[in-house]
Amino acid sequence: MPNGKRIKVLIVDDSMLFREVLSRGISTDSEIEVVGKAEDPMIAAEMIKQLQPDVLTLDVQMPKMNGIEFLKTQMKAHPVPVVVVSSVSSNVFDALNAGAVDFVTKPEAGKPDGSGNFIAELLSKIKIAAVTKAGAGKAAAVQQPVKPIKSSCKIEIIAIGASTGGTEAISDILTALPADVPGIVITQHMPPLFTKMFADRLNRTCKMEVLEAKNGDLVQCGRVLIAPGDFQMKIKRNDKGLFAECQKGEKVSGHCPSVDVLFDSVSRLNNQAVGIILTGMGSDGAKGLLSMKNSGAYTIGQEESSCIVYGMPKVAFEMGGVLKVVPLGKIAEHLITVLNQNG
Repeated sequence: MPNGKRIKVLIVDDSMLFREVLSRGISTDSEIEVVGKAEDPMIAAEMIKQLQPDVLTLDVQMPKMNGIEFLKTQMKAHPVPVVVVSSVSSNVFDALNAGAVDFVTKPEAGKPDGSGNFIAELLSKIKIAAVTKAGAGKAAAVQQPVKPIKSSCKIEIIAIGASTGGTEAISDILTALPADVPGIVITQHMPPLFTKMFADRLNRTCKMEVLEAKNGDLVQCGRVLIAPGDFQMKIKRNDKGLFAECQKGEKVSGHCPSVDVLFDSVSRLNNQAVGIILTGMGSDGAKGLLSMKNSGAYTIGQEESSCIVYGMPKVAFEMGGVLKVVPLGKIAEHLITVLNQNG
């Protein structure tokens, strides 16, 4: 915490064994203190009033009241930043939509190194959650109706990068865009399996086709490609046009997939492009967005008050890579304006 105090965490999980695993793991960090453990949301609601935790860890599948319903009521009564700790499930996206800051997947049984990696990731996300505002950006996330895109639009590709809070920010933007938007490529920090679920979820709610990218997939009008978890995605050009190259690789700027990798690849295409950097902790994407700007792309950074975490857009702005700062709720509208000005 900025004031030097330890981060107070309340664990909410119906498994007594897993509550103890979480408690022991979290307690290994001297900057974090477990102040309570609740076996169901009803008990947790009372403990929140008494203990005033800085962060909750929350399972989404529990008795009496599931974690999604708890989030919806809790965010209104006593907003507390929440990190969802759950098995692999599309319910995670419902939790993020209900106001959770981020999620960590429970380790698979039988994996000797799973628990250690899991705890390290959880500790990191608890610290990120502790410096966010619960439900931040939600009030500003209502996109305005957008105008049609001119058929003469010369923009060839739109590249978007995000991390913490990005799934809902991306959804807010994409669902407001028309079907004939230029090809969109996205890197959202997210593990394998979830990138596919995220793409499938967006495909059901957006006017465009949304896919988890595969090696060789074409970037084309009306299509959105999501970088797959644990792969670096670059955009390249051949005689058919722009396409995605997805390869296993080392982390870049601390991530795989990395926003910097995507943005840098787009900057090398000598094309008409737009780059958008959204909410997230750290600096991934800042250098790549600057490269895009220097190559002639139009660049947008999400405005601070509408970010869950104002990290990536802040660094990009300070480096000089952002041409226009826009609140989340107006990004789709501004993007259409930019596209039509390039037509």
